[in-house]
Amino acid sequence: MQKKSFSEMQCPVAQSLNNVGEWWNILILRDAFYGMKRFDEFQSSLGIASSTLTRRLNGLVDSGLLERYQYSSKPPRYEYHLTQRGRDFKSVLISLMDWGNQHFPPEQVTVVIADKQTGQATQPILIDQITGKIITEETHAIRRTPKNK
Repeated sequence: MQKKSFSEMQCPVAQSLNNVGEWWNILILRDAFYGMKRFDEFQSSLGIASSTLTRRLNGLVDSGLLERYQYSSKPPRYEYHLTQRGRDFKSVLISLMDWGNQHFPPEQVTVVIADKQTGQATQPILIDQITGKIITEETHAIRRTPKNK
């Protein structure tokens, strides 16, 4: 099935999906946050076909979410490291994990966002970086800008 490009849409959600919209991409980024860097680590974790993983890794590199570093020349082998753009995806991933735990919980919670010092599970919230206010459905709205109506 041909993937639709959203590159002409002037919408940050569409542009984001254009770069990370494939479910494999999000799982690869998740594993990169877990510390995985090598092709075989991603493949073992995800059970993904080599050809599919190659395409997805290349796409994430092309989108500027991962950088490829050669660590062996014979045969050529690469590690994949998160770029700043890739690291900035962390808040999206945290929100997706939290939403999944709330609405599609496995029999037991398998992933939590934990405080690094205490190990205590946390409950993520959205906060406006400018005002420090918590963003809720009651206090904030998603609106199109006049240019995008």
